Amino acid sequence: MNCPVIGTPIAVVDYDGAIAEAKAWAAARDRPRGIAAANTHVVTLARREPTFREALARFDLVLPDGMPLVWVMNRKLAAPLRDRVYGPTFMLRCLEATQGKDFAHFFVGSTDEILAALTNSLRSRFPGLQIAGTYAPPFPPWPEGEDGRIIGRIEESRANFVWIGLGCPRQERWIAGHLDQLPAGVYCAVGAAFAFHAGRVRQAPAWMQRAGLEWLFRLSVEPRRLWRRYLLYNSFFLAYLLRDALRPSNADTPDP
Repeated sequence: MNCPVIGTPIAVVDYDGAIAEAKAWAAARDRPRGIAAANTHVVTLARREPTFREALARFDLVLPDGMPLVWVMNRKLAAPLRDRVYGPTFMLRCLEATQGKDFAHFFVGSTDEILAALTNSLRSRFPGLQIAGTYAPPFPPWPEGEDGRIIGRIEESRANFVWIGLGCPRQERWIAGHLDQLPAGVYCAVGAAFAFHAGRVRQAPAWMQRAGLEWLFRLSVEPRRLWRRYLLYNSFFLAYLLRDALRPSNADTPDP
């Protein structure tokens, strides 16, 4: 079941439900499946840019990653969600639940240094985890044929899960734009999770996450890179909520 937030359908799901779904898809390997994690920036970008909205629509599961989304959804739901499904935490819990020979994981994105630190950390934390490989693409713009190289590396790995950390919205656009060419498996867009779990970027304290203030912590850590995403897009998000409350018929209409 989905619940729309300013026009984007968000899955009404908790960690256990999302992981069970992902494991079933990974075991079946019937086709490529996409999982995205949506916060206020993601749904606002989808509202403002029709092409990004179309990309998100290709995903099989869009997780309620941000607490503000959960609060909005819970106003509409008969059985409210107790928590968000935070992308980096979903990644860790999914890795823990898929240790063993039946599942293999491949990681695409970031840098060779961060991927090396990430794999060392994950192998220490989850001794039974099967890591099929990693790949750090060059910084954009990518050279000709890079998409094909990434797809080839994924195919060679035979991974059930492919974790994509290219940053939003690039990672979502890449997965959606290549679903028809990708090998069967589960493709998860997880943003900064690689840097978090490699110990290269600090995460917000738990109390700030529960209070919906993770954006403020990240803004304080990386103001030059993130000011536009959080200050501008959070304002747009609130404006769209108010607009939809006053004129519900406009909720599914992209804005310029």
